[in-house]
Amino acid sequence: MKYFKILKKEVAKTLQLNFSVDLDIEKWKRQEIIYLQDDLLDKVNGRISEKWFYTHIKTETKKLPRIDMLNILCEYAGYQNWNDLKSKFQIEEEPSIKVKKRNPLILIIILLVLSIVFIGYQFIPQNKTYKFCFVDANLKAPIKNSPIWVVVIKQNESPMVTQCDSNGCFSLVTKDKQIQFVVRSPYYKPDTITRIVHNKSINEEQIQLKTNDYALMIHLFSKSKVTNWRKRRKQLSLMLTDDARIYQVYEDEKTGMELFNKKEFIDKLTTPTKSLKSIEIIETIYSGDKISIMRFKQKQDENV
Repeated sequence: MKYFKILKKEVAKTLQLNFSVDLDIEKWKRQEIIYLQDDLLDKVNGRISEKWFYTHIKTETKKLPRIDMLNILCEYAGYQNWNDLKSKFQIEEEPSIKVKKRNPLILIIILLVLSIVFIGYQFIPQNKTYKFCFVDANLKAPIKNSPIWVVVIKQNESPMVTQCDSNGCFSLVTKDKQIQFVVRSPYYKPDTITRIVHNKSINEEQIQLKTNDYALMIHLFSKSKVTNWRKRRKQLSLMLTDDARIYQVYEDEKTGMELFNKKEFIDKLTTPTKSLKSIEIIETIYSGDKISIMRFKQKQDENV
């Protein structure tokens, strides 16, 4: 295209020898085009149409005309042909930008390092949230009326104590592969739960707790009206070991705690009083199938 621009100037110079025309061939109008058509026909027996002139001369294009037309114009301008014109003018080519080739070994090393980092990241433990909900083993229903405490056991750390929400659930955020915790509830038997959670897709689980029947019965005994005291004393005696220690915890910040033996506690629950009180079990510890240690608190029965 640079040589074609030179050719257009050479054609304009040649026509200027006989006609008064602008050296800028792209500014020519119909009359100048007619001059060129006549002069071409007269000197080299060449023919161009007005349409061809507008297409290739006046219009900015990236496509060269056919070689035969280039040769005709070159001959008109005083050159043997298109190749002759190009040989007469030296055009410096634009310097090409050399792209520095990278060492393939360096690229391989970079890709290898990135791959190792990516794969290694997949094996780095990430924090995940796990949710555990407790249900009554008999009723298969969420435990809502009994407080549940969870003691989370972590390696090389002190235990972490947390309480379940009103739906009997708690959440734990950890990156450990194994989770272990102890579940405690006044009216359900304690249990130690261990779970291997590494690569598990399920982050929520229901856990069944068995009822602490004796603790629940003592709580109900303290609230119910008794008609057969002898039978009630016998039932309580079967629940407690002979050397049982029963602690009553007071919330008045004065008395603190009171200790009962087996007989004293049975007397407390089977002696008719004008003011009945409801026992709330705090903790029970078993020896075999009987309660050996129990902690409770008492509150005024709302029905009295």
